[in-house]
Amino acid sequence: MTARAQTVRLNPSQHRVLAGFAAKRGLSEYAMLARIVDAGFAAILHGADKEADTREIAAEVGVISERLAEVERVLDRTLFTACAAYAYARHSALGTRKPDEVIAAEARAAFERQRSLALEVEP
Repeated sequence: MTARAQTVRLNPSQHRVLAGFAAKRGLSEYAMLARIVDAGFAAILHGADKEADTREIAAEVGVISERLAEVERVLDRTLFTACAAYAYARHSALGTRKPDEVIAAEARAAFERQRSLALEVEP
């Protein structure tokens, strides 16, 4: 048993969208309106719209978080490489005869200094 609604009023833009959907699906505007009303009732009654949105947002946040961690690892490697290149270039330019272990320790110290400066929060 179905009940009939007396009147459904649409603004002009809603009517254009309804007509477009109906034309794409080969339905009358009335049949398309019935489908839209059914889908709207289902979304409101079952909360599908909120749950689906929440799941999609959570999934996207997870993907973004994973990619951000990857970018952070790449940036750390890049910063360390730059610090090491500077340390070796400096010792080469100065003509020092320090062993690689000493230069590498200086590069690590420079990396830690630069990383801590980068992580400082400015007021």
